[in-house]
Amino acid sequence: MEFTNTDSKYFDEMFGYADQTRAPYEKYYEWLRGKDPSELKKKSRDAENFFRRTGITFNVYSQAEADERLIPFDLVPRIISAQEWSKLSEGIEQRVRAINAFLHDIYHRQEIVRAGKIPEEMISNNVAFLPEMIGVTPPGGVYTHITGTDIVRTGENEFYVLEDNARTPSGVSYMLENRETMLQMFPELFSKIKVQPVSDYPRDLRHSLSRCRPTKCDQRPVIAVLTPGIHNSAYFEHAFLADQMGAELVEGNDLRVENGRVAMRTTRGYKPIDVIYRRIDDDFLDPMNFNPDSLLGVPGILDVYRSGGITIANAPGTGIADDKAIYSYIPEIVKFYTGEEAILKNVPTWRCSDADSLAYVLDNLADLVVKEVHGSGGYGMLIGPTSSKKEIAAFEAKLRANPEVYIAQPTLSLSTTPIFTKSGLAPRHVDLRPFALMSPDNIKITPGGLTRVAMKSGSLVVNSSQGGGTKDTWVLKE
Repeated sequence: MEFTNTDSKYFDEMFGYADQTRAPYEKYYEWLRGKDPSELKKKSRDAENFFRRTGITFNVYSQAEADERLIPFDLVPRIISAQEWSKLSEGIEQRVRAINAFLHDIYHRQEIVRAGKIPEEMISNNVAFLPEMIGVTPPGGVYTHITGTDIVRTGENEFYVLEDNARTPSGVSYMLENRETMLQMFPELFSKIKVQPVSDYPRDLRHSLSRCRPTKCDQRPVIAVLTPGIHNSAYFEHAFLADQMGAELVEGNDLRVENGRVAMRTTRGYKPIDVIYRRIDDDFLDPMNFNPDSLLGVPGILDVYRSGGITIANAPGTGIADDKAIYSYIPEIVKFYTGEEAILKNVPTWRCSDADSLAYVLDNLADLVVKEVHGSGGYGMLIGPTSSKKEIAAFEAKLRANPEVYIAQPTLSLSTTPIFTKSGLAPRHVDLRPFALMSPDNIKITPGGLTRVAMKSGSLVVNSSQGGGTKDTWVLKE
């Protein structure tokens, strides 16, 4: 099976710029060239059927109703060398430590503001900043128990962090199921190529959460995953992780505050729990302290949390680290809290709240990517080079009306990896979301992560909600 890189301006991770197999892919491509394309087509159908039987779906929301879909899975793995991964994991760990220190600081003395590194209004006027968390130190000092760092590649040794996901990062279940699917379909590959495992993630997650148990817990902690319910887009993942960890899967109406603890309903009455891995946003967490109309959270849970009666992962108020305007300060944040230069680069970013930056962005909309500071899922953004004049004009009006809610970035030449199509291998753009687990004395980064891939030729949008798919991500052992 042959491959042609139809657009050599993009770095292809399997073939570079010149259709010459790169070292991490040599053994895999040797195996692939010997395969019958009809057999691979059958394997691709088998993978889709496996995902369908297992119920690996997500919901896409339209104005009318939720549409349940399978995430497209591509059977050509993305392969990362041990040396490449060493650099990435070192940079991710540095970044996660700095973000956790930043969160502790802004909810306590705000030394970074006092030092003039970040404007005070970037914190106090930020909708993701929770005044209710001022002075509160979470168990073990950990705010970011689970972090997903979105990374893109533009060349042989060029990696950029696109954004940080510190609130409720999703996608780890697809990382695990992608690997399980590949192991079932191609077991011979894993004896030929030594790939670092990802299957320890649920055990590592439980261990990490246990290490962050509240001070009032002096025994094996009871852990629960708090889900908004079956209609949430990531419900499969919530149920999957609860099952894999041996934790309880609960909804808000299963819980209540009782004797200064949070307790869950069981067939034998209410049982106290110690750690909640929450998959709902801050605003819905506690109707007594936040949105009074929320039916998803637990009345009074924040009061229990502040008194040390329960651990909430990730901690309330971590969403400010997801803010794309705060993202633009991450190099300064890393330097301030670690004393080191950031190992992983940021994408150059213009904050549209700044008049000069706004003027530049408006003059160059056709060449830039513009995003909402609290946007996610690929929604509410403009990709200038692929947008029509009408779309650009409409977005310009929104930008002029509310510039403070947008940032802009150059359009990067994202790397590609081949996907398997009906006509053979074809390049598609990808990103990578590795997952880091933080406990008081350790940061554990699962080797690999979730590779998201744009299934349409030329598309730079990899989000599943926008038609993107996924790949298994292999980090080589040596």
